[in-house]
Amino acid sequence: MLFSIHNKWSFFKLLIAVLVLLFLLIFPKRGSAQGNLHQQSSTYEWPADPLVKARLDKWQDQKFGMIIHWGIYAVPGIIESWSVCSEDWIERDSTKSYDDYKKWYFGLSKDFNPVKFDPSVWAKAGKDAGMKYLVFTTKHHDGFAMFDTKTSDYSIAKGPFAGNPKKDVAKYVFDAFRKEGFMIGAYFSKPDWHSEYYWWPKYATADRNNNYDLRKHPWRWNKFKDYTYNQISELMHNYGSMDILWLDGGWVRPLESVNDEVRAWGAAIPAWSQDIDIPKIASMAREAQPGLLVVDRTVHGPYENYQTPEQKIPEGQLDHPWESCITLGGAWGFVNNEQYKPAGQVIHSLIEIVAKGGSLLLGVGPKADGTVPAEAIQRLEEIGKWLNVNGKAIYNTRITKEYHDGDTWFTQSKDGRTKYALICLKAGQASAEYVSWKGNVPLRGSKVILLQTGQPMKWGQVGKETRVWLPKNLPSDLPALAFAFKTL
Repeated sequence: MLFSIHNKWSFFKLLIAVLVLLFLLIFPKRGSAQGNLHQQSSTYEWPADPLVKARLDKWQDQKFGMIIHWGIYAVPGIIESWSVCSEDWIERDSTKSYDDYKKWYFGLSKDFNPVKFDPSVWAKAGKDAGMKYLVFTTKHHDGFAMFDTKTSDYSIAKGPFAGNPKKDVAKYVFDAFRKEGFMIGAYFSKPDWHSEYYWWPKYATADRNNNYDLRKHPWRWNKFKDYTYNQISELMHNYGSMDILWLDGGWVRPLESVNDEVRAWGAAIPAWSQDIDIPKIASMAREAQPGLLVVDRTVHGPYENYQTPEQKIPEGQLDHPWESCITLGGAWGFVNNEQYKPAGQVIHSLIEIVAKGGSLLLGVGPKADGTVPAEAIQRLEEIGKWLNVNGKAIYNTRITKEYHDGDTWFTQSKDGRTKYALICLKAGQASAEYVSWKGNVPLRGSKVILLQTGQPMKWGQVGKETRVWLPKNLPSDLPALAFAFKTL
């Protein structure tokens, strides 16, 4: 009996150890390799301003956008900004001291000379892909401005590119995409790791947060607040019509809004508030740009006009505005030896996101010379080829109550008169005899139109299943099929 009990206890201890190991593998410690991914806020507050609500409704019609990360990190082809931050999930050259690494990284500004920069090529690639709105990184966390700011010499317009007629890069990017009919958004990082008012050289830089107690040094923090306000003011006043101010770096927020979501990022939370007075900034920005969408991402409240889950799609349908921010490759900016997602995978993600009520903001990173990698252009063309034929099931649509059945997703026109069934195909499935779905039954006697051909298809009910017979000459490599029909 004692031997039996001992064996059971040993087995129990072994089981506990295995479960603990599995937990650590599934839920790695804070600050692990995904430490740069922002956790999503859990609540949403609808805007009250009618101009903002109208702009938000227009934005919800677009469904597919491009976010461009471009900066000094493109020179060596490494992760954007984060390698200069001191957190334990970050990998960098171990042969350099941290201080030497920061000097090298910030010094990349002397080598950033994008002589092949032509934003009209970028805008055409976005338009060919079927994209409808732009978010351009005017400044990432490393503080290097991609616009001609008067507040700092650390910008694209002050280095080796200063003599180029297009040195005010953001201006030419925004103008090029406006000409193609895009809604325009300016990405701006609230933290600035190059600014002495955020990372004071007097102290070491422990993590992503500011590195001094601003309660003891209010003058320095006020200088940072003024600096941030003035840079955003330049963007709002000097760069034409703006639709979106997309604010990143959600750990820069009032202390009272710090919650478990922020703590989950892994960085230590300081005991003081990193409040930069977003209400004041938003008021100024909207005075210059009436109806502006302010996206203070992950900081729930009146200045997070839509939510921005990063590198993921929510599990279920959401009834408020949101977008999934997902990279075309593995990184936001250009990195060497990038592996780009197949066009079909992006299309499948877009379909699922739209059926769940969101938009897809796809990340593309140009190279240091200003060109977009040819493979990325090819992927965008392939995506656009599908959207050019099937876009009615994506653009200007809204959610339906029955939105999902296996690999089939459903949307409806904004007026609710037309339903769309979008079927994400597996390889070769386009040559099948028929496709089927449950729910959202077409109106008896009505037509089911295959958007790929514009022709009505033979269809019928087989039990609870809607079955649609396919033509025999469909391309075998189609990533998805879309059908339009009426329902009760």
